[in-house]
Amino acid sequence: MTSAPTLDTKAVRIIRTEDDHLAHNYEPLPVVVATGEGAWVTDVEGKRYLDMLSAYSALNFGHRHPALVDAATEQLGRLTLTSRAFHNDRLGAFATALAKLCDKDLVLPMNTGAEAVETGIKVARAWAYRVKGLPDGAAEIVVANGNFHGRTTTIVGFSDDPTARDGFGPFTPGFVSVPFGDAAAIEAAITPNTAAVLIEPIQGEAGVIIPPEGYLKAVREICTKHGVLFIADEIQAGLGRVGTTFACDREGVVPDMYLLGKALGGGIVAVSAVAADREVLGVIQPGEHGSTFGGNPMAAAVGLRVVEMLESGEFQQRAAALGEHLKAKLDELVGHGVTEVRVAGLWAGVDIDPAIGTGREVAERLLTRGVLVKDTHGQTIRIAPPLVIRATELDWAIEQLKVVLEG
Repeated sequence: MTSAPTLDTKAVRIIRTEDDHLAHNYEPLPVVVATGEGAWVTDVEGKRYLDMLSAYSALNFGHRHPALVDAATEQLGRLTLTSRAFHNDRLGAFATALAKLCDKDLVLPMNTGAEAVETGIKVARAWAYRVKGLPDGAAEIVVANGNFHGRTTTIVGFSDDPTARDGFGPFTPGFVSVPFGDAAAIEAAITPNTAAVLIEPIQGEAGVIIPPEGYLKAVREICTKHGVLFIADEIQAGLGRVGTTFACDREGVVPDMYLLGKALGGGIVAVSAVAADREVLGVIQPGEHGSTFGGNPMAAAVGLRVVEMLESGEFQQRAAALGEHLKAKLDELVGHGVTEVRVAGLWAGVDIDPAIGTGREVAERLLTRGVLVKDTHGQTIRIAPPLVIRATELDWAIEQLKVVLEG
């Protein structure tokens, strides 16, 4: 249950209504956001906050980016949904642009990130049986410890996070987990029944865990050598967040399959997709997989605008340059209330010294100073501001963190 302030304010009344009638599957910070623009949001009491989370990277382009709002508004006045029972006049352009951005032949649109992961799993298994020739039901997928790919029962079944996993079995077989960042462990886990290796290039929920340099290249080489698919879950890390279009670009690596979501919908609609070449994604036949809302014209219109914005490279360049600035500022805090910092573009995991408090406690203290972040795994806070943020705004946020750490 949310820890609401004790005063009888408008925010408190709204939070109490949620607590009375909303399933308690989240424990949000006690702030009630009403409006947002760019990197800033305003609560129901009129207080402004700098959003340093970006809805877990779904808001890479900030709140209500004018180009994305225009695309959504225009489409809202034309057509919102047909289902895939019929064609619509927006989906083809979106699919073409996204396939080009990924340098892949085909895309399969869905809605949520978890749906993209589930789709990737189904495609990998179908490919293993229909192309690789594995016996039906034998396919295995190698995954990494510390992963977070979503909340479905299949996905949490190969998680090692007890909060996500415990109490939700029985689980789907066919997954083999190895340490993240250990390419040799991946190769040792591959058998004749291995269909794919599924990893996050950078683990987000785990605390922005960046693998050793050369890891992604080694994974690519191993998958090619053994004839298995390399599936990159770029749902949080991709689409400009780390200073490149995809996190795999940091090592010049191209996976067989991209799993995309979050920022693909511009923070306006839920859009996800799988992108792969025809010999992989082409194994899915009509009727075998789908979604009523996947590929809807509203999503396609916004998604197309997102791809067009990424094509210029402006947002990737901003994330790279501002990421260096952010890292320099955060590095100064190590030994002063911070034990470790991990930064990739405008994405950071900051480990808080237990003597200062937990990650949650630090997030709550930052809230009172007008900065929104989110904790994870006890001692870590995650920083992922919109890519439209300014350097001066980053400086102000880090100054607030410094004050909090000093007590």
